[in-house]
Amino acid sequence: MRAFRAVAAALLGAVVLAGCGPSGSGGGDDAPPQGSAGPSTGASTGAGADAGPAASPSPARSSGPGARTSAVPAPGETLVRVTRSGGFAGETHTLVVQGDGSWSRLDAKAGPEGAGKLSEQGLAALRTALREADFARLPGIATGGPTIYDGFFYTFVHGGYEVAGEQESLPPALVRVVDALPPFTQD
Repeated sequence: MRAFRAVAAALLGAVVLAGCGPSGSGGGDDAPPQGSAGPSTGASTGAGADAGPAASPSPARSSGPGARTSAVPAPGETLVRVTRSGGFAGETHTLVVQGDGSWSRLDAKAGPEGAGKLSEQGLAALRTALREADFARLPGIATGGPTIYDGFFYTFVHGGYEVAGEQESLPPALVRVVDALPPFTQD
């Protein structure tokens, strides 16, 4: 049952993310560069799925698996996309944070729920958490934590990688990423 829930949540996250481009086709979503490994889960995240000929490789990756540069996404490019689903109410919310710290919150149908901008300090904390998480070395699906039946399931997309897991199975580095994000719900 737990494996089914994880797969179902990952697929839901992929469907939600597929429609979350900031400006539709070729809208600057991160896409894995040609010739390098894509997300480690094998699921389509939609990152680049609708990218047209104007799409360019993600600046956070260079050729070869695991190779990275210190390039920072341009202000209009997606820095990270995190979907949180589940909980007692069974809700789904997605946060999309751009390279300049602007963010938008989307509901389960990719409808806008809120927007804002991280402070310079908040953006620096998020960038540090993302760098320390080292997505290239994380497993595609985090496992091993206790079962929390009304817990949250997270799907992270960053630098051409997708990592997912239940809240109690997330490695500490991903918990720091969650802590650096804006709130998933309106207060």
